[in-house]
Amino acid sequence: MSILDNINSPADLKRISRSDLPALAEEIRKVIVDVVSKNGGHLASSLGAVELAIAIHYVFDTPDDKIIWDVGHQAYAHKLLTGRREQFHTLRQHNGISGFTRMKESPYDAFTTGHSSTSISAGLGMACARRLKKKPSRVVAVIGDGSMTAGLAYEGLNQAGDMHKNFLVILNDNDMSIARNVGALSSRLSRTFSAKYMQDLRKELGTFLKSVPKIGEDVYQFAKRSKESFKTFITPGILFEAFNFEYFGPIKGHKLDHLIDILNNIKNIDEPVLLHVITKKGKGYPPAEKNPVYFHGIGSFDAKTGNCIEKKESTPTYTEVFGEIMVKLAGNDKRIVAVTAAMPEGTGLVKFAEAYPDRFFDVGIAEQHGVTFAAGMAAEGLRPVVAIYSTFLQRAYDQVLHDVCIEALPVIFALDRGGIVGEDGRTHQGLFDFSYLRSLPNMVVMAPKDENELCRMLVTALAHDGPIAFRYPRGRAAGVKIEEDIVPIPIGKGKILKKGDDVLILAIGSSVCEALSAHLTLAEQDINATIVNCRFVKPIDIDLICSLAKKIPRIITVEENVRQGGFGSAVLECLNDEGITGFCLERIGIPDTFVEHGTQEFLRKKYRIDASAIVDTAKKMLDGQNCQKQDST
Repeated sequence: MSILDNINSPADLKRISRSDLPALAEEIRKVIVDVVSKNGGHLASSLGAVELAIAIHYVFDTPDDKIIWDVGHQAYAHKLLTGRREQFHTLRQHNGISGFTRMKESPYDAFTTGHSSTSISAGLGMACARRLKKKPSRVVAVIGDGSMTAGLAYEGLNQAGDMHKNFLVILNDNDMSIARNVGALSSRLSRTFSAKYMQDLRKELGTFLKSVPKIGEDVYQFAKRSKESFKTFITPGILFEAFNFEYFGPIKGHKLDHLIDILNNIKNIDEPVLLHVITKKGKGYPPAEKNPVYFHGIGSFDAKTGNCIEKKESTPTYTEVFGEIMVKLAGNDKRIVAVTAAMPEGTGLVKFAEAYPDRFFDVGIAEQHGVTFAAGMAAEGLRPVVAIYSTFLQRAYDQVLHDVCIEALPVIFALDRGGIVGEDGRTHQGLFDFSYLRSLPNMVVMAPKDENELCRMLVTALAHDGPIAFRYPRGRAAGVKIEEDIVPIPIGKGKILKKGDDVLILAIGSSVCEALSAHLTLAEQDINATIVNCRFVKPIDIDLICSLAKKIPRIITVEENVRQGGFGSAVLECLNDEGITGFCLERIGIPDTFVEHGTQEFLRKKYRIDASAIVDTAKKMLDGQNCQKQDST
């Protein structure tokens, strides 16, 4: 039996000899690779944090001590060590365990994560609450994987340093390059300085020096500056010590003895502490070590070779189409610049960055800054295209409103992963952008039905002198031909695709394809539907929608967005404002809930936003089962 088979909780881990822990790390890595190769997931980061997870649970008393794993990309080993070993094969599958930490999933998941840079703020809140409740347990925030590029992390550090709480931040640094001699010396110094007796000696010496009459405080400050100058000469800790953190590191994050020793030494320091740990992304799996970016978030692959086992598709993804058209259009328009938040690969901008390096800006995981940065460029006459996942733009809502929309600056938002995203679950589904963007004055909101329309919408956006957003789904495009001469779409104009007198189906974005599929099924049952590709959530095509509603009073709206405040709501508001009566309307969209993880196809079927749901709704309408008339009288 393997070592891991005997671990059902951190209590079991603590009974294992230190000498057996490296073998346990190897077993954990094998399980992670095997499961992720089948289910997909965030591989490289979790492989790099295996020893860190082991050491933390070996030293701290979880779940009484609280561990917050920032984002959750690093937390697969944590899940295996905290009672989820037998369920780990269900990772990211519907009704299986989440790919991120989730409070409802386990008492060992102290905080629900998915978006980066929240761990320090959340951890500090827990530390303060526990002190007020006189609970002696400790709080540890593990941050890394690029999360320190976000301003939120520094806001948390700033308050933590000012409050002087017993709070440990572990910086899991898997990108910074540190020379060997510096790393070795820093590691030795960190372990020496971290010993409890050394901490006590420093405090006692400081108290003594400050007690010397007249010159004591000056001598103490001089001694402290001298020590700090020497220490920061060989370590990068000056930044964190400026926040009043006791800094230790950097140390090698794959040496379990060193990790356990230093964690034991620093865990009782009654003030903010930052431990800087250097790890290797993809550690222990050569393909991921060689290409950690590719293996950061990956679908299924051959575990032996690391090669993707998905079928080669001739149809490009929407992301790829966006990247190609950006390069093409930028060749003829020097105003075009691209902005992304640490996602050049994910948003398809790698080729743009290669072709126009001076016009490409990766701001790091700093969506708020990225939006205001783009607003500044727009104010100078450029046409910034902010390529970002729909779920991550939520982090910059105030900047979109305040810095872009108030002055109607021509910033273009290209929202990838709009709608159902799939296995990443609640924190990543792009189901709110129609609602949170259409409420903003001066904003135009669009969604293409296919890749050709995506290209047309980018051209439309570049020609528009104001804020404008278009969202498109994750995955393969529709497979239509992209026109050579790409022309813009008139702002706020939809298009009738099919005509019929029985039911009016108003669809937006990827839902148009579902509506067209439903049209075929309905036609086979002698039900004739008018299908409209509405294209714009704001402004919607008032004239077209109202004229059709007068003729075809049975109306269905279809969107891959929450119903509250979305496209269907916009249609209802339009009909009401224009005084249209005598119609009945059903909105197909996501109900008032957060959508869990699962495949896109499964989730669309479960939440009834696919073609079969449209067919069923139309038939019930014609039968009078769910057609409640909207009548102002």
